[in-house]
Amino acid sequence: MAAGILLSRLFGLVRQRALAHFLGLGDGSDAFNAAFRIPNLLQNLLGEGVLSASFIPVYARLRAEGKDAEAERVAGAVLGLVMLLTALIVLAGVALAGPLTGVIAPGWSGPKRELTVTLVRLLFPGAGLFVASAWCLGVLNSHRRFLLSYAAPVLWNLAIIVSLWLAAAGRTEAGVATVAAIGSVIGAALQFLVQVPTVLRLVPHLRPSLETGHGSVRVVLTNFVPVFVGRGVVQLSAFVDTIIASLLGTGAVAGLNTAQVLYTLPVSLFGMSVSAAELPAMSSATGSEAEVAAALRSRLEAGLRRIAYFVVPSAAAFLGFGAVLAAALFQTGRFSAEDSRYVWAILAGSAVGLLAATMGRLYSSAYYALRDTRTPLRIAVIRVLLTTVLGYLAAVPLPPLLGLELRWGAAGLTASAGIAGWVEFYLLQRGLTARIGRTGLRGGEVARLWAPALAGALAGYAIQSRLPAVHPVLRALAVVTPFAVIYLGGTLLLGVPEARALVARLRR
Repeated sequence: MAAGILLSRLFGLVRQRALAHFLGLGDGSDAFNAAFRIPNLLQNLLGEGVLSASFIPVYARLRAEGKDAEAERVAGAVLGLVMLLTALIVLAGVALAGPLTGVIAPGWSGPKRELTVTLVRLLFPGAGLFVASAWCLGVLNSHRRFLLSYAAPVLWNLAIIVSLWLAAAGRTEAGVATVAAIGSVIGAALQFLVQVPTVLRLVPHLRPSLETGHGSVRVVLTNFVPVFVGRGVVQLSAFVDTIIASLLGTGAVAGLNTAQVLYTLPVSLFGMSVSAAELPAMSSATGSEAEVAAALRSRLEAGLRRIAYFVVPSAAAFLGFGAVLAAALFQTGRFSAEDSRYVWAILAGSAVGLLAATMGRLYSSAYYALRDTRTPLRIAVIRVLLTTVLGYLAAVPLPPLLGLELRWGAAGLTASAGIAGWVEFYLLQRGLTARIGRTGLRGGEVARLWAPALAGALAGYAIQSRLPAVHPVLRALAVVTPFAVIYLGGTLLLGVPEARALVARLRR
């Protein structure tokens, strides 16, 4: 799974670099990123997260009990019901593109707003295809087939990249953004279609239906509603960020989304991969209540250690030399060195809650495995309320008080989200401890990760500040290489088990 996510994210970085080359952080980039946020809501509401939490635990348990025919019946019903709902929402989204744009970007007017409306209409059908792809992912994950489903987004990224390079040369910013939107829809179709043959081999008697009376289907629907609402609450937070960023001036929305490509990489690569891989296994745990609790504790603690080993240095790198990373990946064409420094500020803010965000995903998976979808929902509501209040205060009134331009409030958005993320993580952990016993990282384990990570980040910062003017990629290599050596060497010396396991894998 990590290999598939890494592959798709690497192509995602190439896609973002291509967009940065043609659009920079101008009005066209703002419009594309805001427009994609609106149909992306549909993808996130009905897609991977919701189906993983509601569908996979039921489907995986039925397969673990040898009830394959019933599992296929549930899969067909979920497919039919979700796609019907998706089709209706897509039609409504295309028809209401204008009002939706007014909600997501209230600070825009004129050609910029008109372009955003056009892009929303183009992108919405692709969101429906993403939902179909997420259903495929749920089936594949339940059968422990991880690589295909998580590598499939490579085709989506490739479609955007190819469409840009073939058709965008010499076009205006609006033309480039429109071409990218068309490429996105084509890529969404490819991402779905590449998974279909394997799914049909695994579920040979699949029959899509609108059945709601079957017992297991009702369980999926019962779990679906709170997870759907919970994802809606979380997505509301992302919308609020975009709304606030639209008030901060040109480049704030695009800068926030560019930084998001970087800071969601460790969340996806380590948090999502571990959490999604563990969900079918935790859902298949059987035995007495004490045996199930012991199995969950064991998997949770092992997963938390794996997550932290890679996320801690990611946060330290964002703090120490985020501008170097942004420049190596995006500094080309209209994307300038100043843009790289701006993205660094946003990355530094995201480092505050990076570890909480990734570990929180694993705790949520444990709740879903226990068929409890309501507790994560209640806690998500608290986090979103905190994010909204703290985000507005940190983004709008705070920068002028500090003598900064308003656009630097984008860094306040990510930092405030990080604080809210830690509150969410604490509440998730406390609630699960009451049910299965104490879980989590020990203080000494965390210190043995942060000490070498911060030492490596300081060394990287010192190196990048003394380097002569060289190509951004060479500068990144000169900074990241010693950082990685210091972190790996330090964790080996401190006896971190994950470091020894990593070296053993590399040797094999």
